[in-house]
Amino acid sequence: MATSNSSVFLLTVNGQIEGANFPEYDNLYCKYCFVYGHDWAPTTGLEEGITQITCKNSQSSQKLIWNFPLETTFKSTNPSGWPQLVVTVYGPDVFGNDVVRGYGATHVPFTPGQHTRTIPMFVPEPTWRLQKFTGWLLGRRPEYTDPKVVAQGEGREVTRVRSQGFVTVSFHIMTKDMKKMGYDTGPTGPANMPSVTSGWSTEEQQNM
Repeated sequence: MATSNSSVFLLTVNGQIEGANFPEYDNLYCKYCFVYGHDWAPTTGLEEGITQITCKNSQSSQKLIWNFPLETTFKSTNPSGWPQLVVTVYGPDVFGNDVVRGYGATHVPFTPGQHTRTIPMFVPEPTWRLQKFTGWLLGRRPEYTDPKVVAQGEGREVTRVRSQGFVTVSFHIMTKDMKKMGYDTGPTGPANMPSVTSGWSTEEQQNM
């Protein structure tokens, strides 16, 4: 374990928000941000950004292509609070107002190398039919005050949501000095979230 705040490991995230699949919508753009724990801090690159507006092409009628680059490096003393990428997709409604078409989040992969994630998106739903009708009429849809809430989970159990679309993200991950600090990233688990063990070698874990 780290014995001083000067001992850190680095996580470099490169990649791109490749595109999305929203069969019912077109002319969409995406905002992204990283959410991470208190022991983490960005050192280079951008923590948030916004893509261009894109529309479906004739070759792939259901696919929206952004190919928007991601590039940032974090430092930390503790893997707790491992960064998550939060994406929010926006597009025009029938009145031309920009409304949220989907929220989604995924953890940045633990293991170095190339990874692809398909993020299921969702939107909050009105509780009553009258709210749904007046929201449509006035161009006001339910949305979160802070999109980062989708990465936290607290309070989301009281929110009614509806699945809607997917966003595809590719990652190229590099880490530095994690093993030096006693952390070992194991193989990816069924939920695409490998465990991080501290202070135990691979052989010792197998004998536990």
